Amino acid sequence: MALEIERKFLVVGDRWREHVTAKLELKDGLLSRDGDKKVRVRSFRDRATLAVKSRAVGMRREEFEYEIPVADAEAMLRLCGELVVEKTRNIVPWLGHTWEVDVYHGALKGIVIAEIELPSETTTFERPSWVGAEVTSDPRYKKIYLLTERLARRKLQAAG
Repeated sequence: MALEIERKFLVVGDRWREHVTAKLELKDGLLSRDGDKKVRVRSFRDRATLAVKSRAVGMRREEFEYEIPVADAEAMLRLCGELVVEKTRNIVPWLGHTWEVDVYHGALKGIVIAEIELPSETTTFERPSWVGAEVTSDPRYKKIYLLTERLARRKLQAAG
């Protein structure tokens, strides 16, 4: 069984940018979601994946990710409609760990989240100065919540 142990944080300032070693443009689409699981399709460079993730319990959840043909991913992304997120993932090594700083575009423009994947829930690490409040368990920082809130706000502004 594949486990993902991840912690998420808000980002403070731009000091992280001077430590970026790689960037990746990602498109994530939510194909299906219920209370216990979600299915996500991702497209990046000349690769694509399909992931099934269980509900997170704290910072831990089951995750199964498989490579799929890029053409299939593009077709699946079209099925996602407005539930597609675009972001630049910045790889930032820091004191023996790798941080992923996601800078969102499109509907989520302006949101910047830092994530760190850990081998266990008890792994210790030093937080860089540009890492702010932890939002791992805060439902307001789940992508689906952020996206639906922004889309609803846009629809209200367009109507009124």
